[in-house]
Amino acid sequence: MSDDSELAVIRRAQSGDARAFEALVDEYQGVLYNLALRMTGNAEDARDLTQTAFLKVWRNLASYDPSHRFYSWIYRITLNESLNFVQRRRPHAELDERLPASGAEPDENAHASEVGAHIQGALMELTAEYREVIVLRHFHQLAYQEIAEILSIPEKTVKSRLYSARQLLGERLRQRGITSA
Repeated sequence: MSDDSELAVIRRAQSGDARAFEALVDEYQGVLYNLALRMTGNAEDARDLTQTAFLKVWRNLASYDPSHRFYSWIYRITLNESLNFVQRRRPHAELDERLPASGAEPDENAHASEVGAHIQGALMELTAEYREVIVLRHFHQLAYQEIAEILSIPEKTVKSRLYSARQLLGERLRQRGITSA
């Protein structure tokens, strides 16, 4: 969706057009679910958090400021919901990893799944502050500037936090016997 067409859809949704809001849900549902999944490590919780985030978006759509990116706004709402959830409930390392490797042998699939489980488990051991920068940068491929905007922190803080998070994640993975090739 282009910026202009997205703004038109947002304006229609702000005026109460449910179909326009449905188009926004269709556009962003996958990326928000993925964020919630990476932050919680649980598919059911991620679905619930995504729905809660969209409810908040709907209720607060009138307060959306078009001078900011809509993506960043809804991403921040979902991130906040995920962080609040994690704070209320001690995270667990349940996984719903689906790492299909086309044409791979079963033992290769098992190894990839095991590595994915170790990565998700190590990720869940990080503080939410470190986990969010890892998820935003490496799972959603956001630029430092976008991460800074979403988290409302300076870009230098993003880089510093990401460096520390990578170091801690690497240490957790080494403790699990996972080393880079």
